[in-house]
Amino acid sequence: MTLSPKRLYDLLLTHFGHQNWWPIDKEYHQKHRSDPRFEIMIGAILTQNTAWANVEKALENLKKNRIFTINALNTVDGDALKTMIQPSGFFNQKARRLKNFASYLQQNYKEDLQIFFCRNLQEIRQELLTLNGIGPETADSILLYAGNQPIFVIDAYTKRISTRIPLPINGDTYDEIQNFFEKELQKTIHKNNLVPVYKELHALLVELAKNHCRKKPGCATCPIQTLCKKSL
Repeated sequence: MTLSPKRLYDLLLTHFGHQNWWPIDKEYHQKHRSDPRFEIMIGAILTQNTAWANVEKALENLKKNRIFTINALNTVDGDALKTMIQPSGFFNQKARRLKNFASYLQQNYKEDLQIFFCRNLQEIRQELLTLNGIGPETADSILLYAGNQPIFVIDAYTKRISTRIPLPINGDTYDEIQNFFEKELQKTIHKNNLVPVYKELHALLVELAKNHCRKKPGCATCPIQTLCKKSL
C-alpha cells in the first residue's frame, strides 16, 4: 500500500487545519508602504539552520528598526544588523547574506520585486542559486511564498517524513523528492490551485514533523500513524 501526496494533504489538512503560511505583518506593510514579499525573502534566509521561533524574534527587531525595505537593509550598519538578527543564530553569516542579497536586488532590479518575479520560474531559480548562501530550499521558499511561483519546497522535515510513510519516491535527493511531489500533485490539482496547495502541504508537513514525526517519533498520537511504514 502506498500513499499519494494528495491523500496525505487531505489527511493533514483535516487534522491540523489551514496553516496560512508564510506569516507576515500585513498591517506593518500597509502602514509603511513596504513590500511584504521582502519580509518573506528576509525570513527565508534567516530561517536557515534555526527554528522559526528564533526567526520571529529577529524579524521583530528588524521591524522595530524599519529594516523591511531593500534600501534600508542596504544602508543599515553591518554591526547593528548583526545585533538585530542575533536571535536567529549564525548572525555574522546571515548578515552578510542579507546585505549581499539586498545589494543585488538594488543594483540589478532597482529594488523592484515585481520586475524580479515577473520572469520564468526556472530563470529566477537559477539566478537565486548563484547568490551566496542561497541553496535550493531557500530559493524555492522565496519563489513559492514571496513570488507565488508553483514550486514545492523540500526541507529536512519533508525528507524525514518521506522516509517513514509509504510514498513511492525513487530516490532521496532534494530534486527527486521535489519532482515526486510536484508530478503527483499536478495529476489531481488544477494548475491554478497548485501554489496554495504547495504552500499548505509544505506547512502541514512541518507541523506534522514538529508535533509527531520528530527525530524520535511520537507515533501514538500521530494522525497518520496507521499509514506509517512502522505500522504496515
